[in-house]
Amino acid sequence: MTTQPKKLYTAIVRTIGGREGSSRSSDGRLDIRLSTPGSVGAGTNPEQLFAAGWSVCFEGAMAIAAHKMNIALPASTAIDAEIDLNTQDGTFFLSARLNISLPGLDHEIAQAVVMAAHQTCPYSKATRNNVEVDIRVN
Repeated sequence: MTTQPKKLYTAIVRTIGGREGSSRSSDGRLDIRLSTPGSVGAGTNPEQLFAAGWSVCFEGAMAIAAHKMNIALPASTAIDAEIDLNTQDGTFFLSARLNISLPGLDHEIAQAVVMAAHQTCPYSKATRNNVEVDIRVN
């Protein structure tokens, strides 16, 4: 028997003005100015927001994976997420790199935690087979 999914949270954000506009969440916790990458604008851009969201989510997935493996993640765990906005033949697409630092963990154990997280992280699932992703464990 298949169970129905349980919705945990819905983010509601209104954007006005596109890449040179602003975005605000319905609860007011997010209220940001936007600007095109490389422009003189003072705001952020969708690629930076995506990198932030994915890295936060991925670290949470690593914590779950590590807990299941009875491993403690180092307090200094860090993820440098790099999101590229690319163009080719008049179309736009993304590519990504996740550079993960798990200081003090054996490399094979760190790799196992990261690969397990990549299988469960909702952002990883959403990009799978659609965005070229390079994951490196330092």
